[in-house]
Amino acid sequence: MVTIEGVDPHMIANNLTPYEPTHPGEILKEEIESRGISQRKLAAQMGVAYSVLNEVLNAKRPVTAEYALLFEAVLGIEAEMSIKMQARYNLQVAKQNKPFADRLAQIRKVAATVL
Repeated sequence: MVTIEGVDPHMIANNLTPYEPTHPGEILKEEIESRGISQRKLAAQMGVAYSVLNEVLNAKRPVTAEYALLFEAVLGIEAEMSIKMQARYNLQVAKQNKPFADRLAQIRKVAATVL
């Protein structure tokens, strides 16, 4: 990554990281609402419990490969896009986890002395 002295790399225009990561379920929820589809109807079409679908759409469960394929079948939204969004979300959440970030920093410090 290229850094500019004195500039937070997260603030460079093409490297923006949202303060709060966006879960792909939130995007899917907006999409089904814009199409006027009820969550209960969508759950029935997908063959999943309404409560499970609701948890995915409210960012309480991840969009798994299986769910992504179900969304693709019902809504025509590419599964690969949903999976990539979930992966980006997972990475951003992990990077914002302070204890984990401290652990990574320590591991990098040790690795730098070994190499």
